[in-house]
Amino acid sequence: MIMPIKSVTNTMNNKNKKLASIVPEDSRLEQLCTGFQFTEGPIWNVVNDVLLFSDIPANRIYAWSSIKGATLFREPSGNSNGLTYDREGRLILCEHGTRRLSQLENGDVYTVLSERFRGKRLNSPNDAVVKSDGMIYFTDPPYGIKPEEQELSFQGVFSFDPESQNLTLLADDFDRPNGLAFSPDERVLYIADSSSRRHIRAFDVHSDGLLRRGRVFATIDSESPGNPDGMKIDVEGNLYSAAAGGIWIYSADGESLGIIPTPETPANCAWGDKDGKSLYITARTSLYHIKLNIPGVRPK
Repeated sequence: MIMPIKSVTNTMNNKNKKLASIVPEDSRLEQLCTGFQFTEGPIWNVVNDVLLFSDIPANRIYAWSSIKGATLFREPSGNSNGLTYDREGRLILCEHGTRRLSQLENGDVYTVLSERFRGKRLNSPNDAVVKSDGMIYFTDPPYGIKPEEQELSFQGVFSFDPESQNLTLLADDFDRPNGLAFSPDERVLYIADSSSRRHIRAFDVHSDGLLRRGRVFATIDSESPGNPDGMKIDVEGNLYSAAAGGIWIYSADGESLGIIPTPETPANCAWGDKDGKSLYITARTSLYHIKLNIPGVRPK
């Protein structure tokens, strides 16, 4: 049973000036609801003022609002993982179970965008972002399949062009490609490798949409469990990554600024509310929320 939680928790005693400019000193992490199996893929709907998020094993997408709490949005969901919106406001789904990238328009018109590369089934689409030109970038680790079910010989990062229907392989040297996020000017794409590498890589995005000059941007250095996972960017270029113990915050030049601790290992996060300053966090069985000083970059 999904239960709302009214209690709040102090997040940190912040003495770092850079972090203090992001996280208010009196900030509190609030657990909004719990009782899920594994939450992921949060995305704010600016039209309806609700947060959508996936419960992967439950094969459901929920909608959360401050008025109604968590309500069922879609079932089955293809065991959806990452969610985002395209430039026309259509919901883009990474279907962890059905191994496809899909689209949902007006809440009920369902379209499969991509499910094969060079005749072979995708592994298990994980997370996606949409560039201002409409191109969809997504990661394809094998989390949703058994080893014997994998048809591709690699774990890739792809771009999909909705107009031409072309699926392009951008990188094939990841172990577990996962969360991804564009810099505010879209010149850099950050991609998490949720493997023993525990790092986040940065790529230059060229005018043709291809990725070049890949380099390690940051490495999660922690003894706690939790690899870099879902990521988001604020308007000043700071990167927020779900990882061991909470949300890790990095400046645009890769400096580690601090961590927003969470009671459960987080999987992803998203900006919400009208001002875009609220960070919603999906962490295992629960949905959390914290108010920050800087607004985030959201789908336009």
